[in-house]
Amino acid sequence: MIECKNVFEAILKYGHDEDFRPEESDNFTPTNAAAGSEEKIEVLRQRVELGVPLWHTEDRFDYTGLTGAIRPRE
Repeated sequence: MIECKNVFEAILKYGHDEDFRPEESDNFTPTNAAAGSEEKIEVLRQRVELGVPLWHTEDRFDYTGLTGAIRPRE
């Protein structure tokens, strides 16, 4: 894949996705990854590549049970 500088270059090179209709398949499974995490972004990227919907009804929808690093202010 050639690196595109912006979305307009990508549309010119690869076309648009107005007719794209994602379909659920065996590869469409829920994720427990937190929103905004690198893991969730990777799951979304894989879903696009597989042609499945981005959002699964059983994906994690909150941050319950998660802990994060606390960084002291300098």
